[in-house]
Amino acid sequence: MFIPAVGLSGLAGWKVFERTQQTQFRAYAGQESVQRDVVYFRNEISDVAGPGDILEDRRLLSVVLTAYGLEDEIDKRAIIRRVMEDGVTDPKAFANRMNDPRWKAFAKDFDFSLGLAPPAALSSIQDRIVESFKQRGFERAVGEADPNMRLAMNFKREIKLIADSANVERIGWLQVMAQKPLRAVIEGALNLPASVGALDLDRQRAVFADRAEKAFGGASPIVFRDEANVDAALRRFFASTERNNGPSASTPGHAALSLLTASLAISNLFDPSSQ
Repeated sequence: MFIPAVGLSGLAGWKVFERTQQTQFRAYAGQESVQRDVVYFRNEISDVAGPGDILEDRRLLSVVLTAYGLEDEIDKRAIIRRVMEDGVTDPKAFANRMNDPRWKAFAKDFDFSLGLAPPAALSSIQDRIVESFKQRGFERAVGEADPNMRLAMNFKREIKLIADSANVERIGWLQVMAQKPLRAVIEGALNLPASVGALDLDRQRAVFADRAEKAFGGASPIVFRDEANVDAALRRFFASTERNNGPSASTPGHAALSLLTASLAISNLFDPSSQ
């Protein structure tokens, strides 16, 4: 069983993890369980004639959805069927009307709308699906050890896709807001409270744009085409997690800070002005 080597938490841990990430990924991808799922996918996908063939095979469906980051949606059968049946050719297709690029990517590869074999029947597309399945499975395994590491890995991949998309200026922030893991990193990087989610979408988008302008020099996610801004966002995100969670026992000065905090709390108990 693969156990990720995630030692330190926070930004320091992330920097250490990045240096060993590829080696750890190869160890994860080489597991027998992962290889069995890959072989199963390749064997079964060639016989798929319609959406029903995928929906009726939960193991195959799990591999496919994991490759697109949609594994948590596996029980939403009606939506999955609709996405595959509509495809992406029609601008009014279900996936095209969603603000989540994961669904559109899935619909593009499993487009049954023309009554033909979907693009996923091509070996080149299958290779890409397999690599994505292994990568996202690796991220999930890392997340079991440190959820923030998984969020950071997801952010590096997904924010670049949004930043490079043709409609980034128009719907980029909506796409960010539609993906909870991505949104969590951005909210931390921009020091936004979770309560911002209670605002209407237009107001939320305005808040994200304003904060991004101040933090990264641009009001749309297009700023993340610059790798320096991606790294800066992750630094800010990890700083926010450390602020919110407080220092760990391994943080220098943690013991002294704990004693000082306790001392102040005791003093306040006997200070009438603090009541």
